[in-house]
Amino acid sequence: MRKPVPTDLPLTPVILERWSQYAFDPEAVLSAESVLTLFEAARWAPSSSNIQPWRFIAGVNRDETHAKLASCLDEGNRLWAPDASLLVCCCASLTHPRTGMENPLARHDLGISLGFILLQATHMGLACHPMGGFSKEKARELFGLPGDIDPMSMIAIGMPGDPEKLADVVKKKHSRVRLRTGLDAILLSGAPVPGR
Repeated sequence: MRKPVPTDLPLTPVILERWSQYAFDPEAVLSAESVLTLFEAARWAPSSSNIQPWRFIAGVNRDETHAKLASCLDEGNRLWAPDASLLVCCCASLTHPRTGMENPLARHDLGISLGFILLQATHMGLACHPMGGFSKEKARELFGLPGDIDPMSMIAIGMPGDPEKLADVVKKKHSRVRLRTGLDAILLSGAPVPGR
């Protein structure tokens, strides 16, 4: 399923094609190469001082880690996300490896790496959906995460599935129109926004 969007200016196709899908093929299996390619994309994201503070927990093709990650999801996300072949818990390593102090840009840099994963997944024809609805505490407990590893979000990635098989409440979300705030609202100053 494609969701073309009316952008104000031309964008590269992979940005236009990316959207947070809810329908995944529960029978699909991702190859090891496909999975590693996604994390290779994350590996080459930019980060402050090249610290690369991103850390990932990956559950693949409904293995034990996949089941543990699915159990961390909130009730609404459990209706659809476990169908994805890959569940990823995305964490920020908060300690600066050179100073031992907190890295104030760790979460920012993690976010950039997630963007790289999402665009690479889209380029590969995979459906992907980042999520904030999960229990950080349960993830921390299940995977024995130390205090300076902060589980920030999760991503579901897999082959697109049949939206008709979604629960009604999820089907409505899957089919809604994609909307974005206008440039005039996000550019505070210093840019040539029409009408300003």
